Formats: sequence, structure tokens, C-alpha cells
Amino acid sequence: MRHLKDGYKLGRSPAHRRALLRNLAASLVEKNRVTTTLAKAKAVQPIVERMITLGKSGNLADKRRALAFFFKRSTTHKLFADVAPRFMDRQGGYTRIIRGDTRKGDGAETAIIEFVDFQFVVKEKKKDKSAKAKAKDKAKAKAKKK
Repeated sequence: MRHLKDGYKLGRSPAHRRALLRNLAASLVEKNRVTTTLAKAKAVQPIVERMITLGKSGNLADKRRALAFFFKRSTTHKLFADVAPRFMDRQGGYTRIIRGDTRKGDGAETAIIEFVDFQFVVKEKKKDKSAKAKAKDKAKAKAKKK
């Protein structure tokens, strides 16, 4: 029987686990997408969903409950001002977990947890200067010093 076997212990003490999940939830609210292990993603998902539901109501009591959970006031403000209004028409299911590969160091399964409306945009890489261009820049710098 599996009575009282709910939740994820994550190999940590209760205080450490709570701090880890608070930080992970705050990172997800701030950045909209976080890469972590599969177990941590599954553990933080219901917490984030609950926080977004608090944010959708927007009353003072819920703001205080969210502020008591998150470490930063700016995170709570972003939750109520930016994140929660995006999900006003949804009744739940605000996040998704995308399984990744195994981590090289310890073989842990990785996962990406993100909001369902997250749009991934690839950033353009800056062009690396060639050796000739670097030498030219150094020559210009020396000329300015003289």
C-alpha cells in the first residue's frame, strides 16, 4: 500500500526542500522557463500552478500569501502583473514539463519546465572577430595612446 507516500523528498531535509522549491518557483515566474532535473520539475509544478491561481484572483490576501512564499517582492509583483493575467481564460494547466537528456556528470534525467504560452526565440550570435580584425583593433588602440 502507498498510504502517505505523496510528494517528493528530493534527498533533502524539509527546510532545504522548501527553500529549493521556493527558489525554483521564483525562477520560473521570473524567467518563464527553467532547466532542472525531472524530479524537481515534477515537485515544483503544483506549487507554481497554485501561485498562478493566487495571482489570478488578485486580492490583497492572496498577494500577501504569495509574498510570504516568494523571497522577493519583485517576483510577487511580476506574478500578479505579468504572469497571472496571461492565464485568465485557463482553468489550470499553466505549465508543461519537457523531458530532456541525462546529465553527463551524474546521469540525472533533466527536464525543462515552462509556461504553456512560452515562445522560444533563438538569439543571434555575435560574429567573432578574425585574427586580422583583432590585430587592427590593437594597432588602433596603440595609436590612440601615442
